[in-house]
Amino acid sequence: MEPVDDWRATLAESGELSGPIAAAIVAEHGDRGKRAIEAVGDRRVKRYRDFTVVVGYDDEYVVEEGECTCADATYNLDSDDPSERCWHAIAVDVADAVDAVDHHDMWYSEVREFL
Repeated sequence: MEPVDDWRATLAESGELSGPIAAAIVAEHGDRGKRAIEAVGDRRVKRYRDFTVVVGYDDEYVVEEGECTCADATYNLDSDDPSERCWHAIAVDVADAVDAVDHHDMWYSEVREFL
């Protein structure tokens, strides 16, 4: 297996999360990459009519246009560096590329009221 230089392009082309692509994600993002891959495998990326949500360990996080509402994205990442992303945003990218998003035909804002 050849190493993957650009996991996003390779994943978009193949539509499949192979070992080399997963290794490239982890190489670029470390533990955040591992968590993202785990979330996709567990089908924790959910798309509602109004938001895409990733179910985390303690809460659910809204991801819109690559931006996330989690504390990691808010406090720990360099907003000027587009390669620094929280695991929730990475999970959305991966789930979109491999068609692993759990679609819900309802408004998340309404569902959230019950959580």
